[in-house]
Amino acid sequence: MLEKTANAKLSEFLDRFGGALAARDIDAATALFRDDCYWRDLVTFTWNIRTLEGKDAIRDMLENQLDATAPSGWTRAPGEDASETGGLLEGWFTFETGVARGIGHVRLKNGLVWTLLTSMVELKGHEEPLGSARPLGVPHRSDMDAASWQEEREAETAELGRSRQPYCLIIGGGQGAIGLGARLKQLGVPTIIVEKNERPGDSWRKRYKSLCLHDPVWYDHMPYLPFPANWPVFSPKDKIGDWLEMYARVMELNYWGSTEAKSASYDEAKGEWSVIVDRAGETIELRPKQLVFATGMASKPIVPELPGQDVFKGDLHHSSRHPGPDGYAGKRAVVIGSNTSAHDICAALWSAGADVTMVQRSPTHVVRSEPLTELATGLLYSEKALADGITTEKADLISASVPYRLMPEFQKPIYDNIRALDADFYAALADSGFLLDWGDDESGLFMKYVRRGSGYYIDVGASQMIIDGKIKLKVGQVDHFTETSVVLEDGTALPADLVVYATGFGSMNGWVADLVSQEVADRVGRVWGLGSDTTKDPGPWEGEPRNMWKPTQQAALWFHGGNLHQSRHNSLFLALQLKARMEGIPTPVYGLQEVHHRN
Repeated sequence: MLEKTANAKLSEFLDRFGGALAARDIDAATALFRDDCYWRDLVTFTWNIRTLEGKDAIRDMLENQLDATAPSGWTRAPGEDASETGGLLEGWFTFETGVARGIGHVRLKNGLVWTLLTSMVELKGHEEPLGSARPLGVPHRSDMDAASWQEEREAETAELGRSRQPYCLIIGGGQGAIGLGARLKQLGVPTIIVEKNERPGDSWRKRYKSLCLHDPVWYDHMPYLPFPANWPVFSPKDKIGDWLEMYARVMELNYWGSTEAKSASYDEAKGEWSVIVDRAGETIELRPKQLVFATGMASKPIVPELPGQDVFKGDLHHSSRHPGPDGYAGKRAVVIGSNTSAHDICAALWSAGADVTMVQRSPTHVVRSEPLTELATGLLYSEKALADGITTEKADLISASVPYRLMPEFQKPIYDNIRALDADFYAALADSGFLLDWGDDESGLFMKYVRRGSGYYIDVGASQMIIDGKIKLKVGQVDHFTETSVVLEDGTALPADLVVYATGFGSMNGWVADLVSQEVADRVGRVWGLGSDTTKDPGPWEGEPRNMWKPTQQAALWFHGGNLHQSRHNSLFLALQLKARMEGIPTPVYGLQEVHHRN
């Protein structure tokens, strides 16, 4: 008897699983899972972003959501062959729910589910006008009074926010907001983006001049419009700024620059927000149904309060306000911090002729850009990956198919390899006195990023400057300032004309406290980091970034951000959730019972 092919095994599983769900036989469905199993759902079953761990959690979700979801049509994805190695079978499939179409990925160990991903692609009846469904553009008609595209666009711009309210308001105008705005535009969701800077891209342009992306270009595409083939591997900040400005224009976004949100309050009875904004000196009240904070993955700068700051006679500022190295030639600079911004600023200051000292207060994970690109991101995001048929969209889903609980198991071998290959580099860095770490479980950069959002540096040259002594290094805590120096706890005095706090940022709910209220910020709880979204009951580890791209404890309040990869990928799921609510599609949220389903 011939052995079944991997495709046949996958199809057989999908038939059994789909049949059990169609029959509402939860016992039969859960019997197809291993005891150590994970189901990661991106909106399709839960109207949430949730990772379910173990059969009991999966059973509970199905008991609550299966009837409302009404899944069907489980079939192997067209053009995608399953693979099997050593008892582990992997494959792609498509499926439908009562209101949406989805794509998924499964890993079967000896025939039972180890990991399952279900991901919403589109809402039925509300598909994006893409490809063969693209708009005609210029209508072929004989009406001489018909408005041109330019006139229609000008009318939309003039009306939205005045005679016609946006359904969604996005606070913050960086790459996350712009990508989400493009998704919502394609879905026909009236949206305004408000940004205190004048132009799209200014949040990049106005940072220190050495700032650039440390992730490679293949990892950083925006939705719909990838960077051209001649785009540099690592993008300089001003080039990114220009791209974002162009992108906002060609994607026809309603982008209000020079606009600052002043306050926001939610009316439960009306189900809408009142947001007061200052638009170039004009006070305007906007009344959106949905409010999105797209202020990155961080909030207000963390600025330590240390004795003597008020008497220090030099220049003292946070890295977010650092103007760059110009003007500091021959000056003595002290940069407090040892993560990405600290390294970038130190390197630029030294190159401009400053005397630079980095103060490292705690260990930092460092990985050189070249091996990281080759051995980590390059597996899914590279020219080679593209040649192998791994598009950006497929790479995003492959990455999403690994539950965060298992991510260290997938990541650690990569960083073990990097550590071995770069042993001499790490030895030299340690010999310089630099404190290194590899994360809580030695799983490297990505897990540090999703757990903390800080504590790492992708080396593009500053580490060698530390090794060579060009950037001086002091390890310890700052005790106080004098008029002319920074004094560490061990008594070391570092003479300084300039001090930069590269001390990071707080949680995004800090902006909520400022604009809405501390009560609402506390209700929402911490944003980012892996853990429970519920502040009243921390509950079990839920395996997703807190409060990101999904409903929160405050009705109609959302958070969007992350790096370019995460913003791109998750903007789809946030946009679909917002579109469903605009269209009145039932969205029974699983795992956040305190929030009204109508939010």
